[in-house]
Formats: sequence, C-alpha cells, structure tokens
Amino acid sequence: MAPSRSSLSRDEIVARLTELLGAAAVDTDETELELASVDRFKKYQSVHGIFDGPIPAAIAYPESTEQVSAVLAFANDHLINVVPRTGRTATEGGLETVVDDSIVLDGSRMNRVLDVNPVDMMVTVQCGVPLQQLEDQLRQQGLTTGHSPQSKPLAQYGGLVATRSIGQFSTLYGAIEDMVVGLEAVFPDGHVARIKNVPRRAAGPDIRHVVIGNEGALCVITEVTIKVFRYYPENNRFFGFLMDDFASAVDGLRELVTAGYRPSVCRAYSPEDARQHFAHFANDKNVVILVAEGPEPIAAATAQAIEEVFASRPHERVDEALIKTWFDNLNWGQDKIDAEKEAMLRDAHLGYTTEVSIDWSRVGALYDAIMTRIRSEFPRAEDLTMLGAHSSHSYQTGTNLYFVYDYNIDCDPRDEIDEYHIPLNAIIVEESLRLGGSMVHHHGIGKYRTPWTRDEHGSAYRILETLKTSFDPNGIMNAGTIIPLTEPATV
Repeated sequence: MAPSRSSLSRDEIVARLTELLGAAAVDTDETELELASVDRFKKYQSVHGIFDGPIPAAIAYPESTEQVSAVLAFANDHLINVVPRTGRTATEGGLETVVDDSIVLDGSRMNRVLDVNPVDMMVTVQCGVPLQQLEDQLRQQGLTTGHSPQSKPLAQYGGLVATRSIGQFSTLYGAIEDMVVGLEAVFPDGHVARIKNVPRRAAGPDIRHVVIGNEGALCVITEVTIKVFRYYPENNRFFGFLMDDFASAVDGLRELVTAGYRPSVCRAYSPEDARQHFAHFANDKNVVILVAEGPEPIAAATAQAIEEVFASRPHERVDEALIKTWFDNLNWGQDKIDAEKEAMLRDAHLGYTTEVSIDWSRVGALYDAIMTRIRSEFPRAEDLTMLGAHSSHSYQTGTNLYFVYDYNIDCDPRDEIDEYHIPLNAIIVEESLRLGGSMVHHHGIGKYRTPWTRDEHGSAYRILETLKTSFDPNGIMNAGTIIPLTEPATV
C-alpha cells in the first residue's frame, strides 16, 4: 500500500500538534527524533550514530484517548504518516519511520492502572502501563499476569498487545492474545472503539483479533483489560536435563505437552545456543529446562510427569539450584541494552534472532534444513561465531524454533543489515514457509518480514489487505508495517 503524502511542512505539523496537546507533549529534540526513527536497540548503524532513514517531524505524547483521537484525525485529514509506540522494545523494524515528517505517537504517558478486580480476575490498564510495574503491584496481592517476555522491565501494554507478545511462561499461561479480555482502540479517522469485557461470546468473529497484533498498522491501542491468575511461587519446581540429541529433547517436550501437562517454562536448547546461557553446566550438550508451577497438587502432578517423560530418555540431571538461578534472571533492562551497545562498538560483533513456528512432525526437518543452508549458503559464514536454536513455546500441535546467530562484522556499519541479518533471516523464513510453518512466532512482521507477508497468508492475504484498506484508506498508519509498501516512501 502506498504511503500517505502530506502537503503540510514540518513546522506546520509541529505547530498543529502543539495546539492539540500543548508544548510539553511535543518533542522536537534532534537526538530524540533520530532515535525515534529506528526501533532496534542493537541496530548497528544507530549505535554508530548513523541515522540515514527519514526522520519524524515530532514525537507526540498524548495523555488521554481523546488526545489520541484528535491527533489521528488531524493526521488522517492531512495525510501524515503515524507510527504508534509504547515500550519501544520492538525488534523487526515496526517502529522505524519510513516516511519523512511522520508523527511518532508515544502512549507512555497514558500509564494509569484503572482497575484491579480480584473477583472477576481482570485488570484494566492504559496502554503506557509498564508490565513490570503492574506485575509487582499484583504480586503484592497474590496475583500475577503470567506474562514475562524478556523485555519485561521495559515493555508497556499497548506494545505488548499490538505485537502479539508472548512470555517465557506461555505454555502454562498462554500468549498475550489468550490474556486479553477486552480493549479500547482508536482508528485513523479518530473513531474510538471499545470491545467489552466478557468471558466469551459467539456474536460473530472475535473482533479483538482485528486489534491484537495490528502493529500500529490499523489503529492505536489505548486501553487493555487482561486476565490475572493466582500466584504460587512457593510451589515452583525446577528441572534441567542434558541430552545428546536435539530432536529427542524436543520430542520430550512434545510428549509432555500433548499428554495435557503445562509446565510454565518448557524449553530445549541446541548445544550452540545452550553454550551462551549455560556454559557453566551445558558441557556441549542439548539443554532442556522445565518449571512446574501453580497450585501445589497441579505443580506436583506436572513435576511427576516431567520425571516420567525424561526417565525414559538418556540424560544427565542438572542441579535444580542452577535452573532456579537462571529462572530468577530471565529478563533484561536498560542496563543490559547499554552494555550490549558498548560491546558492539568495542568488538564489532552482535547477535540477532529469528523466531518461527512449526508442527511437531516437522521440527527436526526445519532445524536441519536451516542449519544446513546457513552453513553452506550464507556468503559470510566465516564471520559466524554462533549458530543455534531453541524451542521455548509449545502447543498441542507444535512448537516454535528460535534461531540465534552471532557474528563478527567486517563491513561498513551502514551495510551490516544487508550483509548479515537480512540474508540469515531470509533463509530461516524461506525454509519455515517451505515446510508449512509460520515465518514469525511472536516478534511481529514489522518492516523486515513484509517481503513474505503474502506467502505467509496465501489466499487469506485478501482478508488482511481488506482490513488495511477499510480501516486506513488514506494509508497513514505505520507505512510499510505488515503490508508491504508498493512505492518508495519519500516525499
């Protein structure tokens, strides 16, 4: 879809935003605008201070749904591209500005917890509420969101829902789409739509899913109601196994999950991937990590099933204290991001990931195909310092594979993405689609995986395209995200 093309100048856009929101809610600082033009904390170019892409006109900070509506209506009337963001932890280019003088609409100041309902087991929050803040508040009341992505210290609810986020305890609690009860969203013409909170309904298609996962390409999420769960940390039981065969390790997860058991953590790491997380005990073997959680009888039954499933498979046992230590340090915050930036500059080295999903019966074929193709076809294979994978989210019908690749960079910083990440990502995506899997499990399409959006959806792509043209006929919402651009995005 072609991007919108505004006739307003940058100064005119800023002046109008200032009228709508007030001067304190409109940021035009040059450094902040440059940082807002990219979304990848580890992007090699930005770490080197290179910002070649279109720079936004302003970052707008609304404090209410009404203000979001006003900004979108203004942008829609004047064909100004809008990039919504909350949390800023996206990794696939979804927050990058590909149109000059875009408005970055930041919901982080809409940060109130509106209602905690321990009877109906629901919590309602504005889009800018930090996940970590809410989780800390709920745990004091014996509750939990059950949601724990690695970005937990930084993530905010609007972004979590917009990208179909998943957490490290998903096999038990589900992903964000399983947690959302109702929500509020604002569409490009300023229309505010509220989807009410009910346990379930059969009143036509589930319209929550028009909004969940839209990545800011259809609307802006302003409020979310999610389920909450009882919190039983005293019942957690930790398991670690070292195994010789990756396929056998994953098959153990399959046997456990398809039998009806739901460990909160359910992971299998290849030796290469395990080495970077568990070098102190992995011994160049595949590592299986499991956590049984919940009310004591359920945790006990899950623990017993884990013991029985892996008793029949050759393994070495890992001290549960080591697994608990890992469990207690799962997430990263700004300090780790800053350390990674320093390391990139110092060592000209970084790592990326591409996560996909596949049926149980094709896991082994996908893993082997991707590892073989990268090792034999990637032009800069000599620069790879690590290539591995892990399964970290499992379902009755299949699992995800999270491919991880680190490399030394031997090119101009501007060329790193094209020389390294894009060809590696392409091999993983292509093989996943060839074998009938999904090209993306939870990071979203963003702007980096749009070349394969049509292949991902096949004949159903028409549904996605119709949603875009219907809700955003002027093409002002996050140009180039999910739906590929059909012409250069410059003015």
